Amino acid sequence: QVQLVESGGGLVQAGGSLRLSCAASGRTFGSYVMGWSRQAPGKEREFVAAIRRSGAIPYYADSVKGRFTISRDNAKNTVYLQMNSLKPEDTAVYSCAARMSGGTYPPSSSSEYDYWGQGTQVTVSS
Repeated sequence: QVQLVESGGGLVQAGGSLRLSCAASGRTFGSYVMGWSRQAPGKEREFVAAIRRSGAIPYYADSVKGRFTISRDNAKNTVYLQMNSLKPEDTAVYSCAARMSGGTYPPSSSSEYDYWGQGTQVTVSS
């Protein structure tokens, strides 16, 4: 069993920055594909970023490309999402997720991930 705990959410003004962290339990973090998704009230979940086990070839949704950066520190069992130039439309609950093996890259649906965190609220004011 893998537990994922997000932190770093909060309230920020438009144009500001936040860095989300997701700490994972377990000794095989380095073997997981990790991803971040978000869900705003009344909207479908959007998969905004993913990163391979090695950290190579990160994936970004068009809506965040150039503003968000996903990274990982396998020694710390942690994946990060640096969010810059935030917009009100970035307001959502952000969740990290882990996939242990198999599947396509990037994962594009909830069913392609094996474990999920509880989520952290990000609110961007105009």
